[in-house]
Amino acid sequence: MSEEKLLATLREENGLGVVRVEDVYETAVDDLWAAITTPERLARWIADVSGDLREGGQFQASFTSGWSGAGVVEVCEAPRLLRVRTQQPGEPSTVMEARLSPEGDGTRLVIEERGLPLAEYADHGAGWQAHAEDLHAHIDGTEPQDWVQRWRELSAAYFALAGR
Repeated sequence: MSEEKLLATLREENGLGVVRVEDVYETAVDDLWAAITTPERLARWIADVSGDLREGGQFQASFTSGWSGAGVVEVCEAPRLLRVRTQQPGEPSTVMEARLSPEGDGTRLVIEERGLPLAEYADHGAGWQAHAEDLHAHIDGTEPQDWVQRWRELSAAYFALAGR
């Protein structure tokens, strides 16, 4: 078996987990911004989202991972920075931040999810990589993969990265 290329890193911050996934997409900043902020495009690769997606707005999301919950848009500085706080009923909230910057003919996207329980952040690392790969498929005009299967394939590598 060849070694899996990991797109995400894991770290601990104030007793909680942080997942950082980073990659370059072969598209302009404005197109990638639309892919991560437009409900119709989000539905093609990561989540069904409804509600007010402007800064200060509240929304509902159901991710391909099975996670569902509410969120609020904390920062929206198109087309460079998006930060949202999400929460599943009965769970602590997490912060997801996306930063976009031009790189050559493409766009670098860095997503961090902060505030994760340490027992779960390896799972989230595998999940974010699967989402990042599905975003590549969306940008390339191809179908996303079977998210659950890909998450399973990546999980062992992320558990090893977390030292578990």
